[in-house]
Amino acid sequence: EVQLMESGGGLAQPGGSLVLSCAASGFPFSSYAMSWVRQAPRKGLEWVSTINSLGTSTDFADSVKGRFTISRDNAKGMLFLQLNSLKTDDTAMYFCAKGSAWDSGYYPGSTLGQGIQVTVSS
Repeated sequence: EVQLMESGGGLAQPGGSLVLSCAASGFPFSSYAMSWVRQAPRKGLEWVSTINSLGTSTDFADSVKGRFTISRDNAKGMLFLQLNSLKTDDTAMYFCAKGSAWDSGYYPGSTLGQGIQVTVSS
C-alpha cells in the first residue's frame, strides 16, 4: 500500500521560511517522480513542483519559482520542499503526490498524503 506522510508545516511570517518533508513507503520510491501540490482555502488543488526519480530535473509553478526548492533522498524514501520568501498567498494545505512514472509527476489520479498546513501570517 502506498503511504505518504507529510510533516514540517506550521506558521511562518511573510518573508520567512519552512521546510516540508514527506516520508514515502509501499512502492519503489526511487523509480517514481514526486510532486508537491497545495490547496488554499476555498480553492482547488494547485500543482507546485515536481522532481524526477533521479532528482536530476525539477519544475516549479510560476507562483513559486525562485522561492521554493524541491529535493529528494532516495536512500531514505524522503521528499522535501524548501519554502523561502513566503507570502500570505502561500497559505494552504500542502500534499506530496506520487507520480505516474520516472519523469511524470502529479496527475489527477495521484496518491496524495494526508497533507500539512502552512499558514503565512504576520
